[in-house]
Amino acid sequence: MPANSEDRPAIADVEALVNLVDPGVARVLDHALEGKDVSAEDALTLMTTTGLEYTAMTMAADELRRRTVGDAVTYVVNRNINFTNVCIKRCGFCAFSRDFREEEGYFLPINEIVRRAKEAWDYGATEVCIQAGLPPQMEGDLYIRLCGAIKEELPDIHIHGFSPEEVLYGSIRSRWTIKEYLEGLKAAGVGSLPGTSAEILDQGLRDRISPGRITVDQWTEVITTAHELGIPTTSTIMFGHLETNEHIVRHIDLLRDIQRQTGGITEFVPLSFVHAEAPMFIKSLEDSIRTGPTGMDVIKVHAIARIMLNNWIPNIQASWVKEGSRVSQLLLNAGVNDLGGTLINESISTSAGAQHGQLMRPAEFREMIRQAGR
Repeated sequence: MPANSEDRPAIADVEALVNLVDPGVARVLDHALEGKDVSAEDALTLMTTTGLEYTAMTMAADELRRRTVGDAVTYVVNRNINFTNVCIKRCGFCAFSRDFREEEGYFLPINEIVRRAKEAWDYGATEVCIQAGLPPQMEGDLYIRLCGAIKEELPDIHIHGFSPEEVLYGSIRSRWTIKEYLEGLKAAGVGSLPGTSAEILDQGLRDRISPGRITVDQWTEVITTAHELGIPTTSTIMFGHLETNEHIVRHIDLLRDIQRQTGGITEFVPLSFVHAEAPMFIKSLEDSIRTGPTGMDVIKVHAIARIMLNNWIPNIQASWVKEGSRVSQLLLNAGVNDLGGTLINESISTSAGAQHGQLMRPAEFREMIRQAGR
């Protein structure tokens, strides 16, 4: 069993190491360890660390995690239900979506979605995560009726559902305002929103990787309106494609600004770009497209997220379906305290070429956590 966090002389170890590194990096890490917010400009300094500076940064991030949330690692028993892959959008990173005329397109009826939710509940799940494509001619109240049907069968299950892109689409199809549509979802049983469809919150870059997708301003409006209505959300970033280090820290800084205003973000989830089947990679739509982040990049982004967000968003999550169990264990020692959910079914990352499966059983979570020393 790992030692109690208060028994560990971690802070002395971190401070001793910080004293040995480059003065510019040491200043930023000292600032963070004093409990102060680190600016986006200072975070840029950390994005280029290597060697001893990189080690000091990850140790500082994990010390902040230890102080803020302790050594407990959280996860939820849940099921993903991606109920349709039919979508009007053609995002360059998405290998999941299909045109409605394609043979591979599917659309699960509401009774099948409810059946899958019931099956998950019987398995021990407490949550269903519902996200999908944006089908043409969708009835505006579909998401609301879907939630109502699930709650009628399973009144105690938590519905974590509908990205800002889906909320915007539902509001357009129903001719309601975003606020009215969110009120309808909440009344139907939605408990929280996934903060996906964020990718990189820089409009110029979004126009390259997903032209026609929800804008930065629209994404922010959906998220802040949800918080105003008492609907908590997660937050995400997708990295390892065309973005720069500055894009990453500015994205995290924007999320921090939102959280300062609303306090409604429950966690931050960095998501590695999976390139294998992504259209913009296999069709060479962008000359400078990368094949996802390096292992060092993955650890840096999670650690810097902890350093930048620690005073505002206490939970930093590793996506095991993107990173796999081995890298996730390393992330548990670089500022991460949450591992997401069991998922049971996950179609979006898998379609893009992720190789880490669609189900992580609770026993596997516990073993992975123990092996990481937590």
